[in-house]
Amino acid sequence: MNAAIKVSLLAVAAMTTAVCAHAADAPYPNKAVRMIVPFAPGGPTDVIARVVAAKLSEAWNNQVVVDNRAGAGGNIGMGMAATATPDGYTIAVVSSSYVVNPSLYAKIPYDPFTSFVPVTNIAASPNVFVAHPSVPAKTMQDLVAVTMKDGKKYSVATPGVGTTPDLSAELFKMTAKIDIVRVPFGGAGPAVASVIGNQVPLGCVAMPPATPHIVGGRLRGLAVTSAKRSSALPDVPTMLEAGFKGQEADTLQGVFVPAGTPKAIVTKIAADIKRMMAHPETSKRVQELGFDIVASTPEEFTVQVKSEVEKWGRVIKASGLKAE
Repeated sequence: MNAAIKVSLLAVAAMTTAVCAHAADAPYPNKAVRMIVPFAPGGPTDVIARVVAAKLSEAWNNQVVVDNRAGAGGNIGMGMAATATPDGYTIAVVSSSYVVNPSLYAKIPYDPFTSFVPVTNIAASPNVFVAHPSVPAKTMQDLVAVTMKDGKKYSVATPGVGTTPDLSAELFKMTAKIDIVRVPFGGAGPAVASVIGNQVPLGCVAMPPATPHIVGGRLRGLAVTSAKRSSALPDVPTMLEAGFKGQEADTLQGVFVPAGTPKAIVTKIAADIKRMMAHPETSKRVQELGFDIVASTPEEFTVQVKSEVEKWGRVIKASGLKAE
């Protein structure tokens, strides 16, 4: 090899190394980010994900694209996210199905402790029992009375088998000793639509997708599963106020990234989401939708995930619920 060619090759190698080093050192993110939501559009997780995606797109000057991958109670989308490259360019936003499904399904495409890094619990939303306005029940006690007279006439829509609203409906059935059929849908959006259309007269869903319809009179809010009334629905009583103890439950809205994602990226995503949730305009909007802002740290969220996997595992075992 003559000297000129050798020098040229060395120069090209040096330039390639410099370009690669520059790419590695480029601030994150420097291209579009995919945000997988493992549910249909219109549900609470989709609602919060779109708020976060819009704000992150502004803050990062790079598009954050919501990718709805519904099916199997969230398992399809979570399986896709689990196998994604751990470089921060695939983010998953998921509900409490993440901590429920390990006990609910015989097999799932992720391990809740090793497949992902918990980033933050953006917000939590209590569940709400709703009825179509034609149902002759204005309270949960009324609902018990009418269903005891004709239980076969009434059924309750939920976002899916084993979701926290579905478990809340099952817990209420056992507590009130009523025999109504749970009708699980493929997400909160379809479940809410079924009650608005009176295909299913009752529903139990997370608050965000139901709130505007309750306020607008298309649904009747019967009770929320939070410990205190929600500012978004101040006229709707808690389950305890309605006469039913031990019914408290909410749905987390968590951000996860594939295991192996650099810690600096995890920290940045969590910090940026916490900052945007603290902004008065964003905070007001999120709370009006029926969410309680959490914005936990990765460390705090890791502890919560472990605790909730164990908690819901006990509930599911006691109820005997299983999903195929």
